[in-house]
Amino acid sequence: MKPFSFIHASDLHLGYAQYGLEVRRQDFDRAFQELVDKTIELKPDFLIIAGDLFHQPRPSNLTLENAIRNFKRLKDANIPVLTVDGSHDSAPNTITSTILYPLDSAGLIIHVPRHQGACWSKPDCCYVYGVPNYHNRHKTQEALPKFFAENPPNPQAGVANIFVFHGAVDLPSVKPPYIEAEISPDQLPDGFCYYAAGHVHERFLGKFKDGFLAYSGCTETVGYDEAKYAKGFYYVEVNERGQVKPIAVDLSSTRKFVILEHDFTGMTASKITEQAAQMVKEADDEGVVIIPVLRGTMPAEASRTEIDIAKIKAAAEKALLVHPIVLLKETAVSDEIVRSIFESEFKDMKTKSFEYFLQIFSERYSREDADRIARGALGLIEPLTRKQDEKVKQTIEELAK
Repeated sequence: MKPFSFIHASDLHLGYAQYGLEVRRQDFDRAFQELVDKTIELKPDFLIIAGDLFHQPRPSNLTLENAIRNFKRLKDANIPVLTVDGSHDSAPNTITSTILYPLDSAGLIIHVPRHQGACWSKPDCCYVYGVPNYHNRHKTQEALPKFFAENPPNPQAGVANIFVFHGAVDLPSVKPPYIEAEISPDQLPDGFCYYAAGHVHERFLGKFKDGFLAYSGCTETVGYDEAKYAKGFYYVEVNERGQVKPIAVDLSSTRKFVILEHDFTGMTASKITEQAAQMVKEADDEGVVIIPVLRGTMPAEASRTEIDIAKIKAAAEKALLVHPIVLLKETAVSDEIVRSIFESEFKDMKTKSFEYFLQIFSERYSREDADRIARGALGLIEPLTRKQDEKVKQTIEELAK
């Protein structure tokens, strides 16, 4: 067989205006443009896009125009583009369908599942077979066998056989915790040397059946928790013996994210606001997206709503965006404790009140300090109800010592 090369990319999510920002939509376009630039520079025999080319089945005219412009560049460079459906760019109904169909009809891409035999081939080099995406495990288990029956996979002797799909394979090494594994390994046919996959946004390469299973990852940051992943594609060389050599290629144009995770357990809302704002200020840099992730458990008397999100956002001057993620848990004194404290005879009220105050202040202070503050709070009840201002002032001053 003749040696050849191809590029495997996926999860471009063109048109995604993340955080409602037009500039983020442009970022995804820019990543695609860099992918096309590098593809033309590498001169592969073809380019595979394994699903989620677009973020929606009906992208905006501007997103579509930019995509068409780049596909035209690839067409002019004689580099065919092979695609399959993704979970985003194919609608879950037959009426809406996908924008990939008209792009295929225009000759800008080859949407493999739509063609006879669900395949494309290059003489003496390769056989490429592609399947649609069915959105979830139940539909995949039902529809994929039917698709195989109507379009039987037919790996060829003497060439490299490539299988293209979009979905998470149910393997411990592949399956991320936040994605349902739609495809079991035994559902994928044998006889292929390279399984070009999409959907999982973290780059992955591993031995699978008689070849490689590869996820090229996403080309831009789709979720803040993916910021740490390398963004790019695989450049795959296949020699005359059919041996496959995938090479990871990173993109350099992607937007920088700064993730600031911190545990604020035991802090008041004002202290959390102050410390988070300081973290943002120290991480501030030109054009970055800063994501402060606020974790931990707040003391019983504190509330998430009291955190000044606007102040945290305003702490950056050069960043494109500060987008706090508040994952703090509030601590509440249980109903049982409240009832046990207050459902009692009035003569026990002071004792029960002291227990209540001690329960609250123990969340924030040492046992000794909590006891002192609880007694001080208890000492305020009587003078407050009797409007004894001097006594109130004296008690507060003693607490402040």
